[in-house]
Amino acid sequence: MNWIQHPLILEGEKVKLVPLENAHFDELMAVGRQEKIWEFMSINGADSARLLLHLKSAVLKRGTGEQYPFTVIDKSANKIIGSTLLHNIYPEHRKLEIGWTWYDPSYWRTGLNRECKLLLLAHCFEVLQTVRVQLQADENNLRSRTAILGIGATFEGIMRKERIRANGVFRNTAMYSILDDEWPAVKSLLETSLRRL
Repeated sequence: MNWIQHPLILEGEKVKLVPLENAHFDELMAVGRQEKIWEFMSINGADSARLLLHLKSAVLKRGTGEQYPFTVIDKSANKIIGSTLLHNIYPEHRKLEIGWTWYDPSYWRTGLNRECKLLLLAHCFEVLQTVRVQLQADENNLRSRTAILGIGATFEGIMRKERIRANGVFRNTAMYSILDDEWPAVKSLLETSLRRL
């Protein structure tokens, strides 16, 4: 039995996370054609064939409990704007990772990512009863690293040559986490920042 029960839909004021389905692929590939989304990622999703393979793989891995992929929808426009997933799932250790998050760049710095993270983290800590949620980013991806710190995660260090990016360059990965006893303060921070937006 999978730890994360399907179907899982998470809904906030501005954003809705629905299970990734084959019917979303065309719209996601259209969004993903923007090269700057993939600058620091391990795949170049601007290559539609590569992104399609990644999306299909994520759906298959949901069936085995390895991942739980979401399509992210802007509620006001009823428009698909990107994707995120839960992965590195270890129910026996009550931990998992939020990652592979990417959005249409026109939504960067709008607050939608914070609302997505609030929805995901609330489900992780309050429903799944996780003790650790981790997040990571390319060491050079200052935009993502700032966003991760902005949601209240703690920087744990740099994993050197942790993977190879699509362009063949080694990636050093910055690792962050939020623990269960930190969640109340992180939740308050996120709720306060979203009210200001």
